[in-house]
Amino acid sequence: MRINAFSDVCLRIIMLLSAMPVFELEKTKVIAQKIDTPYNHVSKAIVRLRELGMIEAVRGRSGGVRISDAGRQATVGWVLRQLDTRTDLADCETPDGLCPLIDGCGLRGALRLAREAFYAALDDVVISSLRQPRSDEPVSVLLGVRPPD
Repeated sequence: MRINAFSDVCLRIIMLLSAMPVFELEKTKVIAQKIDTPYNHVSKAIVRLRELGMIEAVRGRSGGVRISDAGRQATVGWVLRQLDTRTDLADCETPDGLCPLIDGCGLRGALRLAREAFYAALDDVVISSLRQPRSDEPVSVLLGVRPPD
């Protein structure tokens, strides 16, 4: 199973925001730079995430976006279900119309079940558990190993 590019951008945004301090705001342009994604793609994703209640936006010069409480508690499975706009995974149309096998085809149903199983496997993965804040500590300190004197 593969997620689409828009879902990927949305997940990167909420992972980045979930690693930030709770009340800190981030500008959309800075988010675009940090996740190495064009600004217009990030802007569209921000709009959709806001519609879903995943992020909060503060307007104005000192404004920006931050992840909401609902966004921190959401699961990856739920988020991907909300972002998936495809009705079917199989393309059942040809240039001449519908596939001639559509009446007796079990593939569409099987693919629908497989997609739901994919999402269900991600229902236990909470957004806030995906990305931990970076530390400026040396790796040896993070691992609990004392550097030699």
